[in-house]
Amino acid sequence: MGAMPDDKPARTSPPAVPTPLDRGALERVLTRAAELQAQTVEPSEGMTEQELVDLGGEVGISSDFMRRALAEERTRVGSLSEATSGSTTLAGLFGPERISASRIVRGSPAAILAALDDWMQRQESMLSMRRMTDRLTWEPRRDFLGNLQRGFNFRGKTYELVAANEVAASVAAIDAQRTLVRIDADLGAARRRSTVGSGVVAGGGVASASAIVGLATLFPEGSLLIGGVVGAIWAGSGVLIATAIARRQRRKVSRVQLALEQILDRLERDEIKTTSPSLLDLLVPRPR
Repeated sequence: MGAMPDDKPARTSPPAVPTPLDRGALERVLTRAAELQAQTVEPSEGMTEQELVDLGGEVGISSDFMRRALAEERTRVGSLSEATSGSTTLAGLFGPERISASRIVRGSPAAILAALDDWMQRQESMLSMRRMTDRLTWEPRRDFLGNLQRGFNFRGKTYELVAANEVAASVAAIDAQRTLVRIDADLGAARRRSTVGSGVVAGGGVASASAIVGLATLFPEGSLLIGGVVGAIWAGSGVLIATAIARRQRRKVSRVQLALEQILDRLERDEIKTTSPSLLDLLVPRPR
């Protein structure tokens, strides 16, 4: 008699449990999915902000975070700090060309821009350049009365923003009560002056040192050693002065950055408001 067939069912292995994705993997998957989605969308098609908020909700992203990200994107477009700041080496030596600060504050975009414009012209000795719905730009006030205001320092201020050749404020509503405010300062002109000045001083020191050594070779034995020592001191002095110029520019960048943060602090505490003209405003009027 043949062997009886085995009636026991075949043993199956349990289904594999998917490995949870870490944060980095999740971001890569979402980014890649967005790229694939973009490749399938016709150029004329688009997505409204509400659709983006709803899409974020489907993947578990808070609508508040989505609205803040959208506000940051609106203030980022066309802002000064999006332009390249030059080489990393120059940024390390002299600081960046463009700096920015941002904050979420209570109030409408229009009211916040009006208050900022009033503050910049009254308190920071700045002059309005361009006015847009969600953006304002200013430049330092360099007329006689502006120089008089800063020279006599009637308000006891340091006027750090006048080091920038342009300051811009961008606003974007997050909801009915809150607005994202971003202030950018362009220090490109100041950095270029520091870069040129530092290069001229350092280069002049090295060239002068070379000339001193060359001149020493024309004199009797022993003069070359003295010329070398004097030339090294001269070249070292040029490098030290150039380093001091770069350090001064970095300090200037830090002070402007602090000034931007302080303005946002006051805005957050509701200390910046449009006010009626004071006696000082009558003495130092705004240009029209």
